[in-house]
Amino acid sequence: MKAVVIQSYGGKEVLKEQEMEMPNLQDNQVLVEVYATSVNPIDWKVREGYLKEMMPFEFPIILGWDVAGVVKEKGKAVDNVEIGERVFARPATTNRGTYAEYVAVDENLIAKMPDSMTFEEAAAIPLAGLTAYQCLVDFSSIKEGNRVLIHAGAGGVGTFAIQLAKAYGAYVYTTASGKNIEFLTSLGADRVINYKEENFWDVVNDLDIVLDTMGGDIQTKSFEVLKKGGTLVSIVQPPDEHLAKEKEVKAGLVWLEPNGEQLQLLATLFEEKKLQPIIGQEFPLTEKGVQDAHAVSETHHAKGKLVITAKKAE
Repeated sequence: MKAVVIQSYGGKEVLKEQEMEMPNLQDNQVLVEVYATSVNPIDWKVREGYLKEMMPFEFPIILGWDVAGVVKEKGKAVDNVEIGERVFARPATTNRGTYAEYVAVDENLIAKMPDSMTFEEAAAIPLAGLTAYQCLVDFSSIKEGNRVLIHAGAGGVGTFAIQLAKAYGAYVYTTASGKNIEFLTSLGADRVINYKEENFWDVVNDLDIVLDTMGGDIQTKSFEVLKKGGTLVSIVQPPDEHLAKEKEVKAGLVWLEPNGEQLQLLATLFEEKKLQPIIGQEFPLTEKGVQDAHAVSETHHAKGKLVITAKKAE
């Protein structure tokens, strides 16, 4: 099968198209023919070698941890997924990712695509959508009436987090540049803070939840705008435990756990028109296509999700 792989750590030029063996299917897995995948910051962080101690993968490595496609085969222990079904998933984190024509996925990580969902939309959801869900619902126990700040609302996780927070009845603040104010308001943000013109800590206070997608000084300043008993949840770095204790808030780092059941919940929200994946750009599953997608992701200014198309729906 065709895949885009890396044989060593480095810049985007180490992404190379080559032939790889088909995945070995375990009894509890399905073989998915990949119609679309997407690029997330973790992809190029692994490619650069930043996460090699946390993820000591053997080369060659196929990056990518989002997939949407059609089930081609299934293991003998698979009961709830049928050959020919349209599915999407955030597969387990291995060195055999989704920049490929086929990928093996554990049955419990699979969700079924609604009829109205395209493969491109489905590929945009898993990693970023589940991250937003686990930050806001699992970690922060979001509820109606909460006041929430989501940093970098126009990014992959941010666009999902805004919509999820609104679906749960929260009042949503988000930070963005001026060009994205109208866009984020259309997603449901109640107040968009233009970070180029105003400091978020001058605008908000007494918040229930802050979702930190930036780290550094932004994270430190975020402690100041939380109310006592509030929650700071980060996806980039562990928050300062001493500061959390001093401010009397719950704080922690969320590292995504793949979860098919939660992904099916996101599919339901999609059907109810409460969650719409935002696709910023599409690229082909070619050496140049994936390299170009990585280059955009590395700017930290990608709008929505960067989707890679492997095969067009018939």
